[in-house]
Amino acid sequence: MRLANGIVVDKVKTFGELKFSALRREVHAQDEDGMMLDEITERTYDLKSRGQGGMIQVSIPERAGEKKFNYNDEVDMVNPVVSSVATPGFPEPEVTWYIKAEDIVPKKRNPQGQMPPKKE
Repeated sequence: MRLANGIVVDKVKTFGELKFSALRREVHAQDEDGMMLDEITERTYDLKSRGQGGMIQVSIPERAGEKKFNYNDEVDMVNPVVSSVATPGFPEPEVTWYIKAEDIVPKKRNPQGQMPPKKE
């Protein structure tokens, strides 16, 4: 089975509460000779995921802009997709999972400035 566009997940069930940690890396464009250019194509951030019980890395396109949240700010991912890459290995292939999203945004609050009630 091939899922060319990745796996769309239920954010709440899969990731639960998300808290911002840090910028992990920036990916730069390369020229035809493989030389790194100044142009950034995507950024990967560390987010603490209650649903996964630890840190996850989420990549967003450069057009979403650099994210500068405070450590532990509650955030939300816009349209996350989980995908994988398999490489040959012995005795079994190795699979690397990755998460891409359109953006990482602050968690929405209600008009009174409070967080919406958590769903069980």
